Amino acid sequence: MDSILPPASAATTGEDLLDAYSHAVSHAAAQAHPAVVHIEITGADGQRGSGSGFFISPDGYLLTNSHVVHDARELRVFLADGRKLAADLVGDDPHTDLAVLRVSADDLVHLTLANSAAVRPGQVAIAIGSPMGFQQTVTAGIVSGLGRSLRGASGRLIDNIIQTDAALNPGNSGGPLVNTRGEVIGVNTAIIRPAQGICFAIASNTVRWVAGWLIKDGRIRRSFIGVAGQNVPLIRKVARYHHLAQETGVLVAGLEPDSPAARAGLTEGDIVLALDDTPTPSVDALHKLLTGDRVGERAIVRFLRGVELRRHAIIPLEMPSER
Repeated sequence: MDSILPPASAATTGEDLLDAYSHAVSHAAAQAHPAVVHIEITGADGQRGSGSGFFISPDGYLLTNSHVVHDARELRVFLADGRKLAADLVGDDPHTDLAVLRVSADDLVHLTLANSAAVRPGQVAIAIGSPMGFQQTVTAGIVSGLGRSLRGASGRLIDNIIQTDAALNPGNSGGPLVNTRGEVIGVNTAIIRPAQGICFAIASNTVRWVAGWLIKDGRIRRSFIGVAGQNVPLIRKVARYHHLAQETGVLVAGLEPDSPAARAGLTEGDIVLALDDTPTPSVDALHKLLTGDRVGERAIVRFLRGVELRRHAIIPLEMPSER
């Protein structure tokens, strides 16, 4: 986890701490600003909208939210240096509310995706974007919570969401949530109205995986087992008893009727530990295993039911495009 403040001492004043905080936020904003863009969208129905995005490579690939660009007829990107460029949709994944665009330009300043598994509640989070059309707006707060679930536009739960109180408004969608080193820890995606200070971002580890496949194939072919998962720690005594190297697993918080998981005999409250002997310490890890090449292929799911370790056969199915 990044650290921004010096150790407290008798000589450290409140003003010193405030100056250190201000410096950390302004430094991160300066690092990220050149890579953040404003996106203007013309929809298939002629309606106009806008959002935010950021470059992830020097050759023009940029990330934003699916709900910002889905069904767009025309996309224009406004860069921090004043350029206005047409953009093409490379790939769109409503299930994670992520999309990749590309512009025809080279040597672009781009941001690095951090390891979101290292993010901790309380660390500083900085959001940059174009709320209400005001480009390059910076807000700062903290990471309020981890491992949240959010229902996307497709109706599927997006897991491993970061909660922050860094203020977001319409137009921030698709912009980066960065740490004090200017590294992306999440993609800003939603707020809860009329609540104040409850905002959400898609974790960077999820973003990295989705963006890679969208750039490669333009879409993501997935298998699914039909569980709503949540990261949970394992009881130490149980983990030691079963000689488990991992400390966390995926809690089955919900089951889709007649899904592969339901057919395999999983129930709510089970904790999934592995798929075909590959550990699943997190929802991200499970999602990475449920790739298109697993569709229709028999696998063994290992899970805890209470203190009992079980293994059941499961056959993942292909996730329909409308899911």
